Amino acid sequence: MIDRLLSADPPRSRLLAVLLLATVLGLACAPFLFPGAKALGVAAKMLVFILLVASYDLLLGYTGIVSFAHTMFFGIGAYGVAIAATRLGGEDGVGFGALLMGLAGALGLSLLLGLLIGLFSLRVKAIFFAMITLAVAAAFQGLASQLSELTGGEDGLSFSVPEVLTPAFEPFEAPVLGRVIDGQVITYYLLFGVVLLVFLALLRVVNSPFGRVLQAIRENDFRAEAIGYRSAVYRTGSTLVSALVATLAGALLALWLRYTGPDTTLSFEIMLDVLLIVVIGGMGTMYGAVLGSVLFVFAQNYLQEGLRWMGGEGGWLAEVPVLGALVSPDRWLLWLGLGFVLCVYHFPTGLVGRLRARSTTGPSPADH
Repeated sequence: MIDRLLSADPPRSRLLAVLLLATVLGLACAPFLFPGAKALGVAAKMLVFILLVASYDLLLGYTGIVSFAHTMFFGIGAYGVAIAATRLGGEDGVGFGALLMGLAGALGLSLLLGLLIGLFSLRVKAIFFAMITLAVAAAFQGLASQLSELTGGEDGLSFSVPEVLTPAFEPFEAPVLGRVIDGQVITYYLLFGVVLLVFLALLRVVNSPFGRVLQAIRENDFRAEAIGYRSAVYRTGSTLVSALVATLAGALLALWLRYTGPDTTLSFEIMLDVLLIVVIGGMGTMYGAVLGSVLFVFAQNYLQEGLRWMGGEGGWLAEVPVLGALVSPDRWLLWLGLGFVLCVYHFPTGLVGRLRARSTTGPSPADH
């Protein structure tokens, strides 16, 4: 049963299986284990990034396509939901129909743009294709900022959601397991359910004959063509699937935040974050998207607080001349970058690749 659910692609490492199980259970129980608003927001962001990174790993890790336009599809999903909610909401508020129409429109636009970008890959390869996608993403971000009447410009769009998803909605009078169940908790579990189902679907895709051909194209495009596979068709198909999943991830983020803007979904910093997470988790491993996203988002949100405890005002290292300046909360990006460098140095195949290799070969002499 579990083997079929995972599309015959188990973790293949006992430690990896434990980490993945702990992650899934932690995210599933997050509203009850971490009742604070910030903690729930961080867990929701982890869910969104798991889906976003998994979709990009299909493109980069499984097909070998380097694209910088992924956040464009992410933004299309967010703006599709936001524009539909602001324009199609009636007197009784926003209904699920308006959100679904916005999502459908965003998926259709992403399908069209993904097809055009996929056709670019027929004539342009490697770094030149990456530069074209970077230019397209930058142009789309500028367009979103300038069409202020439609997109809200630099200020973005705030919108309402159906009443059942608002924090004011409380279906139960009494708390459940010590937690008041409100619309925000319902929204969180909506995100959790969608991310879980789509992630399992992506696992099925990469372990299907289609996914095997993508990996063959990644390893040797010429040989894949020689045995009869039209690599252009498969590359385009990978681009389309990746774009649609990224669009869905953007829609989920907008639904959680009830807001979207250029910096929230279209920023190039998000694209860099996605690249870092793919490398940290392990390219060509869907499970790497899970561990990498959780680790990165956690560090991004709590590393600064940890440094504030050590080097902030009243911190136990604040008075140490040089060390106090190094562990200042303002230096959190320095430590995040250092952690990334160490992670890449010690785990060149990513966390999942290292754990799987360790399980296959056993501990190395250096581990003793």
